[in-house]
Amino acid sequence: MKRIIQIKLTPDTTQAASLNATMQRFNAACNWVAEHAFRHQLANRFKLHKLYYYDVRNTFDLPANFACAVFARVAATLRRDKSIKPSFKPLGSLPYDARLLRFLNLEEVSLSTLDGRIRVGMVMGRYQEGLFEHVKTVAELVCRDGVYYLMAVVEQADEPPVTPKDFLGVDVGVTNIAVDSDGETHSGTRLTRVRMRYSRLRARLQRAAATAASRMTRKRIRSKLKRMRRRESRFARDVNHVISKRLVAKAEGTGRGIALEDLKGIRSRTRFRKRQRGLMSSWSFSQLRHFTEYKACLAAVLCVAVDPRDSSRECAKCGYIAKRNRRSQASFQCGRCGHSAPADTNAALNIRRRAVVNPPMVPA
Repeated sequence: MKRIIQIKLTPDTTQAASLNATMQRFNAACNWVAEHAFRHQLANRFKLHKLYYYDVRNTFDLPANFACAVFARVAATLRRDKSIKPSFKPLGSLPYDARLLRFLNLEEVSLSTLDGRIRVGMVMGRYQEGLFEHVKTVAELVCRDGVYYLMAVVEQADEPPVTPKDFLGVDVGVTNIAVDSDGETHSGTRLTRVRMRYSRLRARLQRAAATAASRMTRKRIRSKLKRMRRRESRFARDVNHVISKRLVAKAEGTGRGIALEDLKGIRSRTRFRKRQRGLMSSWSFSQLRHFTEYKACLAAVLCVAVDPRDSSRECAKCGYIAKRNRRSQASFQCGRCGHSAPADTNAALNIRRRAVVNPPMVPA
């Protein structure tokens, strides 16, 4: 399994200026190549290399290895969608491989720049230190608010999952982020409240930016909006990490696998009221599933995805399916056998039963 660990760099003023200049020059070259690649609809890195290698070397004075990385970056970006011309920010991420980067020890790394090799200090937490022995010499240099980080690749061999005795069904939602088949609820009330608060603040700042008299004021407001977006994203990511960790720990401790809903494409299949659209667009169910899957893989817990069709309308006791069974968002009562339960718990039980009875048709 491949993972990414974030390592903070501590360059001095001269080193920071060198890293900054290298990132700007690299991304300027990417924009130049992207202009030609988009015009000719050319997304093959080797053909781009053959056509523009010497132009990039001479125009931008980039070292050979960085020039090669330019073509790889542009080709990969253009391949995702050839109808949109790629655009790279001045301080966009800078790729490093074994020819450009070398970890010297736990506290220092050697990086190639426009000014040659520099030795930059590193700061790691205990989590990163525990994984550092598996780190590969492949990383991305990023700059956030003037602070430099290396996003380093860590690769470990996967352990085969233990054959489970049963499954822990998990129903995901907005009001309750996750509810398992044991009845444990992970409420989304706090996350929703934080998202709504940030939404109101964004609207207020955007109105202020639209009426601001000076360009500097608008720039400061946009900078504040970016910081707010990152802060909100970090909060939501932390919530999903905590929930996924608890789900995997429970499944591992009881010898069960984890059954998740396959919600791919749900936004395109579902219509929402206007006042719900902002909340639904920020629903990070995919991130929660990703976190749960990789944590389950590390713990040798089998994680599967099942079809969630009618799981909220089906009775977990008798299997009767009807729209009227779902009395409200929170409650479920079967119209045939009278079984009643919290709606999310009933859905989680259905997901668990589908994983136990039928081999999942959708791989996790």
